[in-house]
Amino acid sequence: MRILLTNDDGINAPGFAALERIAAQLSDDIWIVAPAEEQSGAGHSLTLTRPIRVREIGPRRFAVAGTPTDSVMMALGHLMGDLRPDLILSGVNRGPNMAEDLTYSGTVSAAMEGTLAGVRAIALSQQMADYTHGKESFAAAELMGPDIIRKVAAADWGDGVLVNINFPAHERPLGVRVTEQGFRDYGHIRIDARVDPRGFPYYWFGYGREVETPGHRTDLEALHDGYVSVTPLHLDLTHRQTLAALQATLES
Repeated sequence: MRILLTNDDGINAPGFAALERIAAQLSDDIWIVAPAEEQSGAGHSLTLTRPIRVREIGPRRFAVAGTPTDSVMMALGHLMGDLRPDLILSGVNRGPNMAEDLTYSGTVSAAMEGTLAGVRAIALSQQMADYTHGKESFAAAELMGPDIIRKVAAADWGDGVLVNINFPAHERPLGVRVTEQGFRDYGHIRIDARVDPRGFPYYWFGYGREVETPGHRTDLEALHDGYVSVTPLHLDLTHRQTLAALQATLES
């Protein structure tokens, strides 16, 4: 099958190299179209106010000066021509993408963009035991990723569905759990105020104390217990119960 690879950590990220090794076990028809630089937290943003530049750095390998969404759109709408991919893999992200983090994640959003275009898409993220630069390990993703992707790709998906996979920090996960999206409460966001050498203030956003409130078989719970989390997501954000209630209220 033809596979398109992308991410949000940038085309030179260690996790992307891990994704290439995973994909090489699945196919020899691989296309790479990924952001030239890190785009973590970009969400599903699309560049509209400046031109997008693309650099070809090898056969079927392109670096895009834009967001993960830009990269997928550029791949499907221009670079790949009529060679439509059978599958899009986005990742492997440095750090998990679970619970409400999905709303910020460029990794997941790249998969969303593929899903919107009618291409099956899987987002992959790796929890880290050590986030020190150069010490990140993607061992769990590389160990279990190929087999999980094969099985997920062979399953029956509904329209508008993508799959979000998170690997625990354990090098040998205990197994796989199919989970639902969890929720955690960070409390108030932490804003670190500093002053630069010229005396001007600047700020860093950071998370406050994390309070997890995992439910039954959520992505949070699975990773906490040492399992790979596989979560099907869908793009229809309509809340059916409220829809019916509002119809009864406003259309009666």
